[in-house]
Amino acid sequence: MDFDGGFEYSKIVEVDVNQVKEFYLSQNYPNPFNPSTVISFSIPQNANVNLSVFNALGEKVATLINEMKDAGSYDVEFSAMNLTSGIYIYKIEAGSFQSVKKMILIK
Repeated sequence: MDFDGGFEYSKIVEVDVNQVKEFYLSQNYPNPFNPSTVISFSIPQNANVNLSVFNALGEKVATLINEMKDAGSYDVEFSAMNLTSGIYIYKIEAGSFQSVKKMILIK
């Protein structure tokens, strides 16, 4: 609004803040953790997603997700109540995308 009470409309600008543009696997938080942590990931298109956790020996200790997911961002809580302290690896596979990160459980 101007000082004289007049006004003028501005151009409409559309901003899509929810559209995911690339695959991404975040570092878990908190890290180190006890007894649970959150793992976040984003997928830009619908995909079959597998998110698994492995111990230091490479043995699978948990499958957190193994299903078709719509494009978007997700938070997954991982509870390690039955696991011992140590370094664990989490791996995501979604379509042709793969990523691996480390996390530390301290009890």
